[in-house]
Amino acid sequence: MGRVVTNMSLAGAILLLAAFRPASASAQEWISYNSDPKNILEGNWQSCQQPDGRYAEKIYDHYVNSVPQYEVHLGPRREFAIFKGVQEEHREHDDPANLLKPYRVLMNEGSRARQHWEVPSLNLSFTVSLGGGSTMDCESWYIVLTPLDKPSH
Repeated sequence: MGRVVTNMSLAGAILLLAAFRPASASAQEWISYNSDPKNILEGNWQSCQQPDGRYAEKIYDHYVNSVPQYEVHLGPRREFAIFKGVQEEHREHDDPANLLKPYRVLMNEGSRARQHWEVPSLNLSFTVSLGGGSTMDCESWYIVLTPLDKPSH
């Protein structure tokens, strides 16, 4: 499981971009997109089956001015979680402290899946969509995490 720390500063953004370089083919891959600078996270997350049969998970720790705000769990497979605060110990996604309900995305028509959550307590909007090219061994998700209250221009 990977863990990346994000921060809402220029230095943090530079480190974030370096951390999201496309990786070689592996059990997990994150490809960052930058279509809107207001997005906290935007990109493609791939959770693949590992040799032990489990699927990969990635966790992002989000800090503002060095103060831990929340952690975002991508995977394993169709599971997602957002927890207030940051801790080193892994938290199970069925924990009542997970702010995403439901935490497991259900398949819709055929092989389509999409889920949108709003987390007012952290001012977050989170959307995940199962992408094309997903297989039994790997699921590819388009991820967008944004502030819930976007300022008007």
